[in-house]
Amino acid sequence: MGYENERRLAAMAVRRACRLCEAVQAELGSGDIEIKGDHSPVTVADYGAQAVIALTLRSSGSRVPVVGEESASTLRDPSAGALRSRVVTHVQAVFPDADETLILDAIDACHDPGGATGLRFALDPIDGTKGYLRREQYAVALALLEDGVPVVGALGCPALPAQHPSAAEPGVLFVGERGAGTTEEPLGGGPPRIIRVSDEADPRRAVLCESVESGHAAHDRHAAIAARLGVAVPPVRLDSQAKYGCLARGEANVYLRLPTSESYREKIWDHAAGVAVLRAAGGVATDVEGRELDFTRGRRLEANRGVIATNGRLHQAVLDAVAATAEVAAGALAERTRA
Repeated sequence: MGYENERRLAAMAVRRACRLCEAVQAELGSGDIEIKGDHSPVTVADYGAQAVIALTLRSSGSRVPVVGEESASTLRDPSAGALRSRVVTHVQAVFPDADETLILDAIDACHDPGGATGLRFALDPIDGTKGYLRREQYAVALALLEDGVPVVGALGCPALPAQHPSAAEPGVLFVGERGAGTTEEPLGGGPPRIIRVSDEADPRRAVLCESVESGHAAHDRHAAIAARLGVAVPPVRLDSQAKYGCLARGEANVYLRLPTSESYREKIWDHAAGVAVLRAAGGVATDVEGRELDFTRGRRLEANRGVIATNGRLHQAVLDAVAATAEVAAGALAERTRA
């Protein structure tokens, strides 16, 4: 089965959402930011991007359910009038006929619980909100899952430099489709080009990616793994699923996201689009024990711990290094969890 229509739709939806995110960022103020119950930030752009993607899917006639990160419950509170108004204004710049009710309902329509059968989209309207607030790397991430397998992924990375002859400014759209490869194109417009993972097979020459936030990455363990591999250069730290794009186009070779606590499980929208983009470019993504990432267990990767993504040729060497450092890391992780 091909997914050409879904690929085009996902790319269009993500491109529209990226334009909204950039417009919000250009005039972002403290009143545009809320702090959620898990202490993570959410902005006008998070809500607006989710609404734009949901409305784009709906206007195309798609009835595929969406597993989305955000809900409109905060916006519906009477005290959130100013925030709600800003979201509506920015969404109406894309969908002029959408009223407040339609926009809030579109955000809340992305409430699918996930599952093992059928088609569904997984959406992170802004992956890397802290990076977005720092005006660094972030991604708008949309994936199509079929029976729990990411088969299409679209990653819009407005701050990532484009490796494209027609690109005059930053901003990249990665689109991957199972069996059809991965392309990169400038967000500002330009023809797509096919990209592939690197052929690097020597761990000593590997370029490692990891998250900026220490809460999302076990930096100390990553350093031990890099030392075990003989890696000579410091890791590249950047927010969001842009890391998957960097692997897909051969700019990096390894992405480590090891568990920072015994109980934490990754959310599916934090990886589904990136995994689809990487796999279609020839890369590999598993958990820290080499098991297939299982997107069938709901809104989280309940059957997996952490994520390791590589160009494929380095994957076993990285898994071996992870296993070799596991005993020391387990003690440190238990200590961190008790604290």
